[in-house]
Formats: sequence, structure tokens, C-alpha cells
Amino acid sequence: MLRDFLHLAYPHLCCACNKPLYKYEKLICTYCKYHLPKTNFHFEDDNPVIRQFWGKANVFSATAFYYFSKGGRVQQLLHNLKYNGKKEVGIEVGKMFGKELKESPLYNTVNCVIPVPLHLSKKKKRGYNQSDFIADGIAEGMGIPSEKEVLIRATATSTQTKKSAFERWLNVESIFKLKNENQISGKHILLVDDVITTGSTFESCAAALLSVPGTRVSIAAIAVAKK
Repeated sequence: MLRDFLHLAYPHLCCACNKPLYKYEKLICTYCKYHLPKTNFHFEDDNPVIRQFWGKANVFSATAFYYFSKGGRVQQLLHNLKYNGKKEVGIEVGKMFGKELKESPLYNTVNCVIPVPLHLSKKKKRGYNQSDFIADGIAEGMGIPSEKEVLIRATATSTQTKKSAFERWLNVESIFKLKNENQISGKHILLVDDVITTGSTFESCAAALLSVPGTRVSIAAIAVAKK
């Protein structure tokens, strides 16, 4: 009864549309779960995300779960994850995404999930890396491990916001380093982050991972802007 009273007094809100959740709903309302704009790119070997890497990085496949639009529900969802401390959003959305990826022939050979890392100084300032929680959720949905101690960001960089595509590439060139290379040798790795824009960060991460013999790298982001 106390829980019900508190829910009435301080209702839990959907992290995507900001409307009150029903008691059986968690983080994202049922309407948003079924109506957030999915891309379904993970079922297409030729899609707008993979094309961003043609001639730049030898990735096996690439996708994004949702379309991102300014002021839209996906932006609100990611804002809650990244800036409002709603880490569980990353896990919840990641699980949904992971279950779909597992059904795709392009991703059903993935052995492990690796998040795009933050530099320690930035992680300390924010308190967490949102991509860690996305990776955990995707890994759970796919039934495979998440590896957070393999790839590190060795150099702190300035924010990518408002940079041109070339400036973004220069900003992240060769800043990622590997630890525990034996953990990924010969594996199909899924590299994940919250949003993909120009793909420069993913490209730099993939270059580091692909330096290990026998590795294959695929890419997955929660959102991409619709073009």
C-alpha cells in the first residue's frame, strides 16, 4: 500500500516520453517500446550505417537500433541515460537490442561485446560510462560476455560536438589502446556506443581491435540520425 501511495504521489516517468508509468512498466512505457523509431539495419548487410565505414575501417557489419531526431523521444531516452544518472536505461534498451541482434545472421556469431571507453578523467567527472551499461544489456540479451578491460582510451580528448567530420577524426586518431589482447584473439567483437554520427570514434576503436590477429569487428549504436 505504501508503494502504491508513493507511486501516486511521486509517479515514475517514462524515460522516453516523460509520461507516468503503470505499475507493471519499467523505465520505458509500453507505447514507447513499440513505437520508438527502429531502423532494423541489423537485418541488412547494406545500410546507411555500414556505408559510413566503407573505405575507412574493415568492419564486418554495422547498425543502430533507433533513429535519432532532435527533441524526439530517443534523444530524451539517451539524455536520461547519459546525463541524468539513469544507467538502467542502457541495460534495458541494450537487452532489447541484444535479443534482436541475436536473431540476425550478421550478428549471431559475435563472441563478446566491448563498449567504447571513456578516458578515466571524463569517467570520474561524469561518474560512469553510459556505454558500459549498454554493453552489459546487449551482452545479456545475446547471452555472451561483456569485456570492459580490453580497450582503453589512453588520451583525453575534447568534445566531438560541433566538430566537422575531419576534426572529429583528428580528435580520436590513435587514442585507443589495447590490454589483455589474448581475450579477443580470433573473436568476433561487437563494439557499442550510444550514438553514431560520423563514425570517427568507432573507426579509431576498430583499428585498435583489428590489430589483434584473427579478430572481426562489428558495430552497434543505440541511435543514428535519419538522413
